[in-house]
Amino acid sequence: MQHREIITVDGDDLVAVHHETDSDRWLVFSHGFVSDKEGSYEARANRAVAEGFNAVRFDHRGCGESARTFSEQTLSTRLADVRAVLEHFPIRSCLLFGSSFGGKVALHTAAVDDRVQAVAARAPVTYNEIFDKYRPATDDAAPADGQETLPQQFFDDFDDHPFDEIVTDITIPLCLFHGTADGTVPIGTTLEAIGAIPTDVTFHQFAGESHRFSREGERRLQNQLFDWVHREITPGL
Repeated sequence: MQHREIITVDGDDLVAVHHETDSDRWLVFSHGFVSDKEGSYEARANRAVAEGFNAVRFDHRGCGESARTFSEQTLSTRLADVRAVLEHFPIRSCLLFGSSFGGKVALHTAAVDDRVQAVAARAPVTYNEIFDKYRPATDDAAPADGQETLPQQFFDDFDDHPFDEIVTDITIPLCLFHGTADGTVPIGTTLEAIGAIPTDVTFHQFAGESHRFSREGERRLQNQLFDWVHREITPGL
């Protein structure tokens, strides 16, 4: 059963969909930078229900059905969005899944919020240098996947959240997925992050997959995700 819900964040409307099941286990999804809650997130949420989890997918502000324009979002607004979602539902503990920029949101949330008991991420943005090509001050600044070059206000906020400063605060289990042909977020950045994270990390390398996984890659990701969840995570959620 699905419920569409409106959550108020700093006076803005955030649109979420709760895939409900009779369980006290929760899986919350944070989508990528120019993505939204639809498509693969609906499929992942449906799979989560089949695996015994309540699932929540939502549009971050600046995306999809939620308030604000794309250029008004920052990492801080996204972190506030996740907090609002966790507070809106009766979530005492959860698995937080993030894709690309949503992976950065998930990791930074996990560093400060005890309700997040595990994180899974696909091609996560970790180190801030990954976004240097989008900085407006550089001669080769490029649009973010078809969007306008990001405004300086985004980076003023972004630079206040370096990965190096939160990495030792990530003490929960992680499961990371990355394609070897990813030209947007290089796989090497995830391998570097794994070396710095002081906790158990399960890593799945997807040969030939780019930043957007193929249908077969997505199928394998879901299978590997829930195999990890039931083998190592479920008792703690």
